[in-house]
Amino acid sequence: MSSALDMNAVRGSFPALAGEQVYFDNAGGSQTLGAVAERIRDYLLNTNVQLGASYDTGKKATERYEAGYRAAAEFIGASREEVVLGPSTTQHFRNVSYALSFREGDEVIISAIDHEANIAPWLDLAERQKLVVKWWKPSSTATPDAKTNPKLLASDLPALLTHRTRLVTCTHASNILGTIHDIKAIASTVHQLSPEALVCVDAVAYAPHRKIDVKDLGVDLYSFSWYKVYGPHLSILYTSRRALSALRSLGHFFNPHAAAENRLGLAAASYELVHALPAVTAYFSSPSSSSSSSSSSSSYGGINNSNDGSNDGTDKWAAVAAHEEALQATLLGWLGARADVTVYGERSADAAARVPTVSFTVRGRGSRAVVEAVEAASGGRIGIRWGAFYSDRLVREVLGLAGEEGREGVVRVSMVHYNTSESMLCFVFLLLLPPFFPLSVPGQQCE
Repeated sequence: MSSALDMNAVRGSFPALAGEQVYFDNAGGSQTLGAVAERIRDYLLNTNVQLGASYDTGKKATERYEAGYRAAAEFIGASREEVVLGPSTTQHFRNVSYALSFREGDEVIISAIDHEANIAPWLDLAERQKLVVKWWKPSSTATPDAKTNPKLLASDLPALLTHRTRLVTCTHASNILGTIHDIKAIASTVHQLSPEALVCVDAVAYAPHRKIDVKDLGVDLYSFSWYKVYGPHLSILYTSRRALSALRSLGHFFNPHAAAENRLGLAAASYELVHALPAVTAYFSSPSSSSSSSSSSSSYGGINNSNDGSNDGTDKWAAVAAHEEALQATLLGWLGARADVTVYGERSADAAARVPTVSFTVRGRGSRAVVEAVEAASGGRIGIRWGAFYSDRLVREVLGLAGEEGREGVVRVSMVHYNTSESMLCFVFLLLLPPFFPLSVPGQQCE
């Protein structure tokens, strides 16, 4: 059994949480660790020079950059040569689409429930190289709730895979549904039935919530954004050795081409942001419980940022999952009891089945009106969102939200481990008062 999170230490690690705002919009971007901001400031003030110079400050800058790269790779169980850092997952996948070369008539399988970042590059690739596109659409009859809870299953794939399949794309967890897909089973199925195919996974909505081991998953391309994992506005892309061998270099001809950074980096990783990444990895390798936090030395919430490798973060991640499960159980329990609410994705709060990104619609109410009513009721202190969140194909074609309903999409409440049970109870309290999603609640405050 994992130890509980020390919420004082957790929330003390994020300066933004000292205010009154309740952040339930974390799937769009998490709050940033104070130690991350400190490292960015330190780099810019003390080592803001070009890499590779032989003078002292140049050497220190290069060492800091390399340390950031190594920490990022180790965080996902990869080597330094297998990862590249850049501005966004969207940019990474677009770069990959220009580095891959297939034969006319080869096939790509694209998930219909993904963020557009993991769709548009592959459609463009298919058009440029005259490839066959096959859409991976969850069956609308697979389960009784398949229309509102579409899932990507490994069992879907045998009907789609052939000897001409070269790329299969999917999401680890949907940024709307929250459902966790069995990527290990998916990758195994693809590699067994179509040995030449690469498996490309968008992990943006998954990475803030669970420990990642890309080698155990068996994927070929795997990307997420650090600014949604409590860090700077930077993204990481993992490329397996097999994927790397399939990618031509987009870099200058006179530079090395052996590592993923050489082939795909395009000098796009800001040095000061790379230097900040060890603060994120150290945060997750620190103890989770209050009994362990008092001995650390950081100025933010008792988190030790030395990252000496003495703790692989397993205990911390287990505590995160348990805390988030309790948060989403409160919300899902209330939403699921209402006949006028449709919840999309897993109904179960089980941390093994979903991450705490909960989306829903209300019969007779537009999603925008629901969000605005919550904002009014909380005096602007509760932050949630409405929309399709760049997953338009999922919202319109799979979930079937059309017209004005489709334009406004869903109401999304996205939580992470620094959110408190008190804030969630306060949010649900607002929803309990009549009329549904009231326009004003005198005297009620959420902290």
